[in-house]
Amino acid sequence: MNKIKAVIIDDEKLGRDIVKNYLSGYPAIEITAECANGFEGIKAINELKPDLIFLDIQMPKINGFEMLEIIEEPPVIIFTTAFDQYALKAFEVNAADYLLKPFSLERFKEAVDKAVKQVEMNEPFSEKAKGLIKSNDESKEFLERVVVKTNQKISIIPVDDINYLESQDDYVMLYTGQGKFLKQKTMKYFEERLNPSEFVRIHRTHIVKLNRIKQIELFEKESYRVILHTGEKLPVSKTGYQKLKEMF
Repeated sequence: MNKIKAVIIDDEKLGRDIVKNYLSGYPAIEITAECANGFEGIKAINELKPDLIFLDIQMPKINGFEMLEIIEEPPVIIFTTAFDQYALKAFEVNAADYLLKPFSLERFKEAVDKAVKQVEMNEPFSEKAKGLIKSNDESKEFLERVVVKTNQKISIIPVDDINYLESQDDYVMLYTGQGKFLKQKTMKYFEERLNPSEFVRIHRTHIVKLNRIKQIELFEKESYRVILHTGEKLPVSKTGYQKLKEMF
């Protein structure tokens, strides 16, 4: 059997060194790259096509979950994290395993043995990764940023920069001061994950940031629209109009 190619992605050198040290007992696993952030991790995965990754969750720039959203075909994943709120039952099903820092060699071996079996069985991981992303999506924390991949460029959009969002079939277009960005998510996802004191769904096709609204005007009989400070005009449904009346 060919060697199992592994990539370690962790912003802390100590974390990477521990995984490297523990992997020295696995001659069948070859470390093909070490990455100190998510951008390096995405590049390494796309170029090296590893069989297995050791992935930290909380990292600067983009975190482990945001990485998974961008990678088209994730390899088998073992999470290494210091944050036990991420150690959810769903992750046990969707990732090969997770290791809660600091972890022992014995616990590490248990996770690696599980992952190696997945690699040897050539178990497709894309559906598991989708389930993992879905589990993360269902958490109730409000979004602070959105990570978008356009061709080979990755953009990090702070939620504060978003003026409004528009439905585009299975995608949502984010309109910001820096331009527009397409994200493969639903309007329902954003409606549930954006702070309702800052964003309101004014129409089935639009969510708007409240402080970007300049005025609400009667457009036609019993039909309204909002005018943004940028001059853009967006449709408002009856339900959306009621929401705006309550908030203003």
